[in-house]
Amino acid sequence: MTQYKDNFAQKHLPSQKLQPDYIYDGEEFQLPEDLNCVEKLLDNHIKEGRGQNIAIRTFEKTWNFQDLYEKSNQIAHVLVDDLGLISGNRVLIRSANNPMFVAIWFAILKAGGIVVATMPLLREKELEVMIDSAEISHAFCDYRLEEAMASVKSQFLRQVITFDGTETSTSKLEVLMHNKPKYFTNFPSKANDICLIGFTSGTTGNPKMTSHYHKDILLICEAFPKYALQPKPEDIFTGSPPLGFTFGLGGLVLFPFYYGASTFLIEKPSPELLLKAIQEHKVSVMFTAPTAYRVLATKVADFDISSLRRCVSAGETLPEKVWDDWFDETGLKIIDGIGATEMLHIFIASSEENMKKGSTGKPIFGYEAKIVDKKGNELGTNEPGKLAVRGITGCKYLNRTDKQKEYVQNGWNLTGDIFRKDEDGYYWFVARGDDMIISSGYNIAAIEVESVLLKHEDIAECAVVGLPDENRGMLVCAFIVLNDKSKACEEYAKSIQNWFKENAAPYKYPREIRFLEMLPKTETGKIQRFKLKAISAKN
Repeated sequence: MTQYKDNFAQKHLPSQKLQPDYIYDGEEFQLPEDLNCVEKLLDNHIKEGRGQNIAIRTFEKTWNFQDLYEKSNQIAHVLVDDLGLISGNRVLIRSANNPMFVAIWFAILKAGGIVVATMPLLREKELEVMIDSAEISHAFCDYRLEEAMASVKSQFLRQVITFDGTETSTSKLEVLMHNKPKYFTNFPSKANDICLIGFTSGTTGNPKMTSHYHKDILLICEAFPKYALQPKPEDIFTGSPPLGFTFGLGGLVLFPFYYGASTFLIEKPSPELLLKAIQEHKVSVMFTAPTAYRVLATKVADFDISSLRRCVSAGETLPEKVWDDWFDETGLKIIDGIGATEMLHIFIASSEENMKKGSTGKPIFGYEAKIVDKKGNELGTNEPGKLAVRGITGCKYLNRTDKQKEYVQNGWNLTGDIFRKDEDGYYWFVARGDDMIISSGYNIAAIEVESVLLKHEDIAECAVVGLPDENRGMLVCAFIVLNDKSKACEEYAKSIQNWFKENAAPYKYPREIRFLEMLPKTETGKIQRFKLKAISAKN
């Protein structure tokens, strides 16, 4: 491990005894001690003669690897020469998905900094929490998102540099980049140096800082993509997750670049724009969330998506009906997966060869999993319990010993999910640990109720939570978004309840139904159940 001049991140790492067991079995996972992940992901394409290969497309722009390499080097010079970056400084990026975001991401690592990427929709207070928590010294902000950034008050933030993600005008970064050398000597980092701080997505309250090494960035590229995607240089990746979300970072930057493929970035990826990109640019691999697949299935008949060969879903549980609707419309099987910001990317997934409809899949190459009880004892076949995972990556919270001890126990990462494992080794999602509803002695998983409700022709979206109840312990409460919102009324709620009892075990039916215009979600598409519980508490 390098001794960064700014050792904040290293100083706040959990001790080795609090970290999980790591397993690096396999030649693919053996990496050199001297390692800057940018060299494999970007610089080697130039050294090995692939500089003219396309790296990034948008509807307006095309960059090859040479373009990306030169711009990243110029920005790295700006960081070191003009902004006074020292190794180990944390640098925030505030931008939608665009080529400049990617160039800045690589530049920070080239200069020896640590990336903290954020979502465009974050507001002033959320940004302040991140900046103060990670003691961020520098920030790059797309000028279109400058307003909230300008209002941030922090003793740590020294420099905010605006840039133009549209590349149609000139902001401060472009001025500073002008005439900077297009070659830069990368910071000599080590494999175990922290290069990325990812904040958890906030589905359960205040976000936590997860940290990842340079080697982690490359290790995940040998795991999920090989297992589920079999990437080829001619592949074109696209998707909806923000690059500030590790699901998006992996799927839209790390995986394609690791295999010499390209990515198609969309700043505001509506279903129509995703389908347009696939049709016009022959996209072959797509990453998005279940909520998007639900809408895509209703629109896909109007587009030619014959180039698409792999469809990946993560970020939220994939309902079986969504899988069925997409398959019926396209003939394509959605590859489901579960990952965590703490683990960097997906660790259990399905693939074309290993798929049971409705199951999440099996542990992918590089990981192992088991189901345990509250004491950590392994459970038997089809017994629901806590999901425990370990492998090439693991949880390393910064400055949160309390949360580290909760997440890592006996060398295993406990994700907070309830799963069961069937007789064939497939893992089936049951509930988030805090989403299991115990009502009148029955264990009712929120996802089970949601899966039934989504089969109702009038229900567009739904989310189920448990409400405290003096008589039953908890009540099943369903928050529902209707296709025709004018139908929302008490009488219609009763008709949905009656329909449910005819289509599933009556004891599971939602005794409370509340209609919403939309469900509260994170920018990554995850439903914020804690907000639904707060709404319930107020009522």
